[in-house]
Amino acid sequence: MVTNPRFPLFHNFHAETGNPYPSPNTLLIDSEQLEAGDALDPAFREFAKEEIEQFRREIIERTGDRQAAEKIPEQQLLREVLNTVGKPGQLGAGIRCVVSVSMLTEGWDANTVTHVLGIRAFGTQLLCEQVIGRALRRQSYDINANGLFSVEYADVFGIPFDFTAKPVVAPPQKPREVIQVRAIRPERDALEIRFPRVEGYRRELPPEEIDATYNDDSVLTLTPDLVGASRTVNSGIIGEAVDLNLKHMGDVRDSTLLMHLTMRLIETKFRDPGQEAPLHLFGKLKRVTKKWLDTCLQCKGETNKGQLLYQELADMACNRIANGIGATRGAEAPIKALLDPYNPSGSTAHVLFNTTREDRWTTDPRRCHVNYVMLDSDWEAEFCRVAESHPLVRAYVKNYNLGLAVPYLYGSETRKYIPDFVVLIDLGDASAPLPPPEAGEGRGGWENYPNRHLLHLIVEIKGFRREDAKDKKAYMDNYWIPGVNQLGTYGRWAFAEFTDVYEIESEFAAKLESEFAKLIESAVKAAKIECSR
Repeated sequence: MVTNPRFPLFHNFHAETGNPYPSPNTLLIDSEQLEAGDALDPAFREFAKEEIEQFRREIIERTGDRQAAEKIPEQQLLREVLNTVGKPGQLGAGIRCVVSVSMLTEGWDANTVTHVLGIRAFGTQLLCEQVIGRALRRQSYDINANGLFSVEYADVFGIPFDFTAKPVVAPPQKPREVIQVRAIRPERDALEIRFPRVEGYRRELPPEEIDATYNDDSVLTLTPDLVGASRTVNSGIIGEAVDLNLKHMGDVRDSTLLMHLTMRLIETKFRDPGQEAPLHLFGKLKRVTKKWLDTCLQCKGETNKGQLLYQELADMACNRIANGIGATRGAEAPIKALLDPYNPSGSTAHVLFNTTREDRWTTDPRRCHVNYVMLDSDWEAEFCRVAESHPLVRAYVKNYNLGLAVPYLYGSETRKYIPDFVVLIDLGDASAPLPPPEAGEGRGGWENYPNRHLLHLIVEIKGFRREDAKDKKAYMDNYWIPGVNQLGTYGRWAFAEFTDVYEIESEFAAKLESEFAKLIESAVKAAKIECSR
């Protein structure tokens, strides 16, 4: 340890009494200690016993090996100290300066290096570059207001480099606050929320008559924003300009469009892998396809229905038609959610990450398993307030680094939809049938999950709804929610979407509470009706 540095910030001993501080500010080490670990100050374990205990708990959570956590080697402790320099609540939290008498090795993972001072001879240019590399790790990967990384500089002294550019004098910038978002365990374990990791869906349609029910989300509006430019003027240096447009697509006959769209529907939605297309369904599917073309297709901005011959747009139309067929069949053609075979379940207990985002909500310890909610908008902050104050809400969590994703199709492209929140609602019917414990998944089995009888409500806060928002909601209503409920091992689930954000401004709080209460009331009635059957 350094006994008498020039600056008081780096002192390890009291200037007047000469007594050592409980925690040192400066470490003087040999880099070889990272491998040997035989010279760690014995007093370090005493003043850092709380941080060491936290480090042990993190090892147990990551690996499940309690013996390895109890016998942490000296070199692992020293490496953890250097990797967590300046990070609150961790082993290196109080360290302000690290003085190394040897070259820093590649294993030193500090990203807060701002000054490099070379006071030894360098034999090769490669050696210089290795030393400079210790200062090249970015402190922050957050995007600034311009959509770019903020510029970061490091001061390098005593290391010979030939640069043609002039040195850049960078004013010191205040480091951004780094917080750790994590599940508070074991104090808030009763607020844990678990969920399935769905990879796909499977629906069995009966062979009898096929019909479809369409709603507002079944409407597909063709616009230049969705289709692309419908008119282009092409002119060369010499000669007359040419007006390129898509008017010829309007000459496509209705019967031709209907035939192509029906065949695409059969190929993509009703054909099993490796099997022949079920052409015997052509007549039945042709009727529901014509119904969709007559009632749900809209064209704006010089677009026309003939553009549905494009595969991407045809697949979007087929998705809307298939959702309408599934909505009509309901319980007659139950859908089953297909889970990730290697990681079928997720939980709020696994949330653990660092961030410098400033837009966050400190959660109520009685309502959320995680200490912070990372906000994407002011409306989400208002929803947090409403969720924490509503008497029927047992727990809630923001789906940020949680792992809950909903697979869906947007045209021909497979995407993942990340909803905003998951809310546990106490329906007051604890006597309702519970999922069979032998079919449970996850840690300790679902029979030990205290919230399995509650309603799991997935909430989406949406301002402007594009065409992809319709597909997201359709897949939630027609695939994910009924598919997970059909499994019977993850409790009961429902979905809600708030969309009137532009019209409620000053009355947003009252409007949201009113709609939230109506939604809960309808969910309670639907759940009780289902249980009584």
